Amino acid sequence: MKPDINAIFKINSPLQFEELALSVFLYQAKEFGVYAKFLAGLSVLPETIKKVEEIPFLPIEFFKTHELKTAAVDNKSIIFKSSGTTGMVQSKHFVSDVSVYEKSYLKGFELAYGNIQDYCILALLPSYLERDGSSLIYMMEDLIKKSNHKDSGFYLNNYEELIAKINVLEARGQKTILIGVTYALLDLVEKQNLNLKNTIIMETGGMKGKRKEMVREELHSTLCKCFGVDKIHSEYGMTELLSQAYSKGDGVFNCPPWMKVLIRDTNDPFSYLPANKTGGINVIDLANINSCSFIATQDLGKLHSDNSFEVLGRFDNSDIRGCNLLVE
Repeated sequence: MKPDINAIFKINSPLQFEELALSVFLYQAKEFGVYAKFLAGLSVLPETIKKVEEIPFLPIEFFKTHELKTAAVDNKSIIFKSSGTTGMVQSKHFVSDVSVYEKSYLKGFELAYGNIQDYCILALLPSYLERDGSSLIYMMEDLIKKSNHKDSGFYLNNYEELIAKINVLEARGQKTILIGVTYALLDLVEKQNLNLKNTIIMETGGMKGKRKEMVREELHSTLCKCFGVDKIHSEYGMTELLSQAYSKGDGVFNCPPWMKVLIRDTNDPFSYLPANKTGGINVIDLANINSCSFIATQDLGKLHSDNSFEVLGRFDNSDIRGCNLLVE
């Protein structure tokens, strides 16, 4: 039986998460042919799995080579595609019910930041706007609309206009979030340094080949100085996920209640590391109920004792994904 998606967004305890995660696993192991074959190849019997740590995680590369979906495509479906350089195989996420994504990102945002209508949302995402199929653009378009603020909107390369808009909003004392791809935020502050009091700066990571990669500490230090803020916020999301984790500074991310990160041993993908040890990031995203909720990413990170996490880079020789965070 398919788990109740509404129950997923009402999770309020680790026990509830564990129970629903196991329920989603059994459903996907039965209904999701690609995942079922993957489990069979590992000689894993789904009914023998009794805790989350025993669940095999599907390598994220499968999103490039297979159509990962449990439900039939219908008029509520959409296909999100990853960014990438010319010739790179794109990941494709077949989202059979986009309303689940909408519920996930809105609830996730409001758990982290409060009512969307309290904010003016400014999106500086030129590399995403210039291609089709971006899940980030879909999310930002909807959040901009839901903010119900006349000044919310997208900006491409019109930096002077954006600076003028930020200054007007600051003068009004308007709470604002400026979310931007990393290189564009750096381009912006090369035009003019700012001294912001009411604006959150949120970077999505990635230079897109436009600039030399920087370690997070250097990047955030530069952005803090040029924007006149104490902390730089970050968003951890990707084409293959329908949920996002947010950092309010220092690169430490927190997941919404229906999302969880585990850190796998880089030498043994079926073993997990304790807090503060670096390994591969595995993500459980229960909002991925119609594709795959258990994904082994190519990101490296470490988990803290309070279940917050950091992203420290990527595995060697893996593709550079559009939403990846900075290599350290």
